[in-house]
Amino acid sequence: MFPRPLSPRPPSSRPLRGAVKTAAAVATAAAFALTAAPAHAASDPDPSARTTLSKTYQATSKYGYEAFAVTPSAGYQRSDDCADHLPEGGMGYHYVNQANIGSLDPAKPAALLYADGSDFVEGRQLVAVEWVVKDSGQAAPTLFGQTFQKDQLPGYFTLHAWIYKPNPKGLFAPWNPEVVCPKA
Repeated sequence: MFPRPLSPRPPSSRPLRGAVKTAAAVATAAAFALTAAPAHAASDPDPSARTTLSKTYQATSKYGYEAFAVTPSAGYQRSDDCADHLPEGGMGYHYVNQANIGSLDPAKPAALLYADGSDFVEGRQLVAVEWVVKDSGQAAPTLFGQTFQKDQLPGYFTLHAWIYKPNPKGLFAPWNPEVVCPKA
């Protein structure tokens, strides 16, 4: 007589439970890490600003690929002038949509700001957006709970949002010390 084959042992749920616990711990740690700001970073704006900025992300994320920004339907004009103000930092290349100047719509910034790619990324990278409103003697407009800056662009009020590249000076600061223009 042949020995009876052993039936396979039912799989244990212990390895799965351990993996789930580990994944939960990693997710919790990641969530805390994402909410913590570096000690040198400017304070974050009101959390409702981030909610409203989601409209800006939705409207502009497609322009992460620079070629999409300069299509006739997008309306942004390419620039080869890189704006910087040392030692404050840089803004990068402004791609302006004339139709959006004066807009306070979160989904219609007047300019997209690009910076040269890193050693690992070729071409220009989308780093920020900017709203531009003509100064006709009125009070500075506000958007996202932020008052527009005066004197960045003579005759206009401007507001930057560094939504694609962190800015240690703050989300709405005009200059980013981590944006560097090429040397002439």
